[in-house]
Amino acid sequence: MQTHTHDISFAETEVRKRFLRWADGEAAREWACLKLIWTHAPGIAPRPLRLEKAGDHPVVVMERLAGTPLGGAPLSAAQTEALGRTLLRLHGIPTEVIEEAGLAERRLGPSTLPEALRGWLCEQHDLSACHDPALITAGIAAGAEWLAQPDALPAPELSCLGIADLNPTNVLWDGRACRLVDFEDGGLTDPAYDLADHVEHIASRTHGVFDPETLGSAVGLSDGARERMRAYRPLWATFWLAMLLPGNGGFHRNPPGTTELQARHLLALVAG
Repeated sequence: MQTHTHDISFAETEVRKRFLRWADGEAAREWACLKLIWTHAPGIAPRPLRLEKAGDHPVVVMERLAGTPLGGAPLSAAQTEALGRTLLRLHGIPTEVIEEAGLAERRLGPSTLPEALRGWLCEQHDLSACHDPALITAGIAAGAEWLAQPDALPAPELSCLGIADLNPTNVLWDGRACRLVDFEDGGLTDPAYDLADHVEHIASRTHGVFDPETLGSAVGLSDGARERMRAYRPLWATFWLAMLLPGNGGFHRNPPGTTELQARHLLALVAG
């Protein structure tokens, strides 16, 4: 389900991101997002420099930012506050200019991910490589049953620009500010939906990088938006269980037992 989409090379002041194909639109999304951010919220993401072609591959050339990728440990209070300020600026870009730029809903957005997950969970899975196939089976069944509930998810709202992949390593911290990289899947989204995505990302959740309530406060979520964020978390927990099944890249990239931990986490979430 997840595939390698690009190669990155670094120079002293530039980063070249060479995409492997044109068809999925990653390069176009990244370029459009970076241009919008540079115009309406400069300083929170790399400055776009050039859109080039290398052989049959699109290349986005962008400014190289200073800073250290986050991840592996919980954010400090200063880092959480800084990330909140950055996400507030990102979410504050007017919806009309996002639409005028030709950016549609983010990849795996609130109107498309639920149906995709229903299909993935219905597939046959060989769980013999798992430590506890029965637990994984229970997690898959719980995710499918939860998705089948007509009132499980809020109605989709597309009100802001989202990065769509807040793997902690896509956040650069320079000691004062957080800046964001990797917008190839970005587009219109709901802040609550994206924050649920961010806190449930396997690279953040297993290390406790983002505290859901604290990050929600830093981004200034209303009470209603907090409820929406909580409602979306089981969706993303189900997504990560699917990504961690044998045959998918996440199963091999993570330590043994990670799939079982994800199944337990999903079962706890859907149990309320």
